[in-house]
Amino acid sequence: MENRNSYFKPLIENDELYIEIIPAMEGGKTLDPKELISYLTKNGYHDYSLKDLNRAATSGEPEKLYIGRSMGRNFNELVDISVSVDNMLVRCRFYPAAAGGRAITKEDIMDELAHEKIVYGIDETMINSLLVNREYCTEYLIGKGTPPTLGKDAKIEYYFSTRKSLKPKHNDDGSVNYHDLNIISKVEKDQLIAKLIPAVPGEAGCDVQGGKLNPKDVHDLKLSFANNIRISEDGTKLYSEVTGHASLVQGKVFVSGVYEVPADVDNSIGDINYPGNVSVKGNVKSGFIIHANGDIIVEGVVEGAQLYAGGQIIVKRGIHGMGKGLLSAKGNVVIKFIEGATVKSGGYVETESIIQSQVSANSEVIVSGGKGLIRGGMVRVSNKVSAKVIGSAMGIATHVEVGIEPRKLERFAQLQQEAKDIGKKIETIRPILMNYSEKMKLGITLTPEQAHYMKTQVLALKALQKQYTPVNEEINRLRMEFIEAGGAKIEVQDTIYPGVTIKISDLSLTTKRERKYCRFYKDGGEIKTVNL
Repeated sequence: MENRNSYFKPLIENDELYIEIIPAMEGGKTLDPKELISYLTKNGYHDYSLKDLNRAATSGEPEKLYIGRSMGRNFNELVDISVSVDNMLVRCRFYPAAAGGRAITKEDIMDELAHEKIVYGIDETMINSLLVNREYCTEYLIGKGTPPTLGKDAKIEYYFSTRKSLKPKHNDDGSVNYHDLNIISKVEKDQLIAKLIPAVPGEAGCDVQGGKLNPKDVHDLKLSFANNIRISEDGTKLYSEVTGHASLVQGKVFVSGVYEVPADVDNSIGDINYPGNVSVKGNVKSGFIIHANGDIIVEGVVEGAQLYAGGQIIVKRGIHGMGKGLLSAKGNVVIKFIEGATVKSGGYVETESIIQSQVSANSEVIVSGGKGLIRGGMVRVSNKVSAKVIGSAMGIATHVEVGIEPRKLERFAQLQQEAKDIGKKIETIRPILMNYSEKMKLGITLTPEQAHYMKTQVLALKALQKQYTPVNEEINRLRMEFIEAGGAKIEVQDTIYPGVTIKISDLSLTTKRERKYCRFYKDGGEIKTVNL
């Protein structure tokens, strides 16, 4: 048979052992001296010139290398079995017989596999093929384990809008069209509103030594819902029992009718605490409180009142907070104007003006239509603030902040240190395993203590790799947030006055002069400005 890689062949002449080295053909691999040393060691030969062996193996030329006196044993054709560290792959290499030596048989190969405790995934078709045609000093894959199959996590499909960032329609002048709001999800009675697609567990695998490999756990889900909803008998579908509004709050589906106040919320109505949506046709007077698990829509003005919504808050004529008014929504806030109030949004805030108020949003604050101004107070968001005018010619203290939250920066640093510590431990173990693997390749039999220690190190490595995966995943998630925070910006559609304090992530500046039509953003270690 032709042999592309360089290989060696034992020769016995006058009771002396020689090794004939046959060079590689074009494109083949040069002989590794370690492979020849391992072969001789297995056959009990130790006293020879390492220098001559290394030179002959790597010269690329035909050579007949003297080893020493023959020990009288037959040099039959051999197979060497190696198993990957994770016990998932079995490879073999063949070595030729000396003249008069016996060719290898399938029984010989199976005996070697049994000696290595290989009981699963043996490729007998490959073995039969190699018995007919094989090359020496060439690696062949003759067995492999079956990895566990990945299951599928459960998921829930919702048949109503769950997007917190859905924006209202606008008029030509940029103001919100309160007559055509598209940010409320209306559902009809008996409508299918959610469907659970159950998890599909993975199947266990097996390594080549018969060890069971359990699949990664799949994440199961359960439909979570409140009143006015019925669930199918098999627990996989939700239907609305009423015509109303659907919302998703922290994974729980709500469908609620609307509690309608025909005029003002005042002494004749009192405070409102309702499990669904609240619609106020008039104003909300000072001192009153509305709690709604769903959305709150106010056709008039909110005075020094407090509104808390599990969904969105829409105030069509604005809020005169008088220093005590509060709007707090887990969803978006859409309002005509904000004056002397505190507004907190789990989504975005859209308004025509913000005056002497404290406004925070999880995504962005858009001040458009009308005057489009931010004057006094504090506006704080994660991604973007856009307004026509920020500050005033009178120098009223105005603060605008965008960027990543400080607590997330601290978490990122903590995770990086954890990853570094785990990495150091992994790099301590790997050389140990490589050292033992080299010894095994050279035919050095490990003591029971060494074998036990190697096994403990393999287990320790797997445990560390398991610890590293979730840490690295969280680092990547935060890194993506940081990239987005790197894109955090403040846009001025008309004028920003002197005396406005701008903060982007961990950097801040106070404007010294009037600027127009510009964008502030973070670039490296400084805040920069570019014209729109």
